Amino acid sequence: MTKSYTHILLSFLLCAFLTSCSTFTKVQKSNDYEYKLRMAENYFVKGNYTNAQVLFESLLPVFKGTAKFENIYYKNAYCAYHLEDYVAAENLFKAFLETFPSSSKSEEIEYVRAYSYYKQSPKVELDQTNTTKSIALMQAFINTHPNAKQVAEATQIIDACRSKLELKAFKAAELYFNLGHYKAAAVSLNNLIYDFPDSPKADEYKLLSIKAYYRYAENSIIDKQVDRYMQVLTECADFADRFTNSKLAVEVSQLQNKAQNNLNNIQHDQSKKATGS
Repeated sequence: MTKSYTHILLSFLLCAFLTSCSTFTKVQKSNDYEYKLRMAENYFVKGNYTNAQVLFESLLPVFKGTAKFENIYYKNAYCAYHLEDYVAAENLFKAFLETFPSSSKSEEIEYVRAYSYYKQSPKVELDQTNTTKSIALMQAFINTHPNAKQVAEATQIIDACRSKLELKAFKAAELYFNLGHYKAAAVSLNNLIYDFPDSPKADEYKLLSIKAYYRYAENSIIDKQVDRYMQVLTECADFADRFTNSKLAVEVSQLQNKAQNNLNNIQHDQSKKATGS
């Protein structure tokens, strides 16, 4: 591409941009509200959601109470959604449902409101409030509209959100374990199993909780070790009841034997001290 052609192209684009800006400024200043609405609709259809949003927002008070008000409100909310301003979009969708409770678009808006929360769901390491809200709203949508076309997708989103919450909880428990806070790790892992009983990794969580209880006992003072090794044995028995076909049963059995041997040795030493032998 020659320098002259590039210059011409840039000049053309600049002129087009300036013309567009000039046109939009004229639209904004116009007192012909029907014309302004048509232009807002035109910008919306073409995907220029920034300009459309500016115009729709200015028209809301003008058309309030008219037959056109609902459609303006609806498209204004979608402008925020398409601009990926999901916080604003969620608020606008919520307000739409409150303003137009009998709207034929209510089912659609309920779903995209829940989806807006899902789009705000952050990385696993961060606060998961929006993930939890997304689950609640998606489940409410499914319960309220069991035959809606979005139910399958809503179910998938719930599963994805729960997987994220599960992973966050596991990482927290794993951090406790790696830092040597074994009791906290064990309790966190058992809570994880309780909260996600159908997880395919439930037996892995249980094994790690047994390891945590074992290390907790192992690092305790002698006077506390009997009760804590007994806890290990209880957890091993619980594993056997819950996960009868787990491939991790062998490792659990090894921990059970080690805990039992340690317990026997402690009790033997205590018995010797008690008899003075």
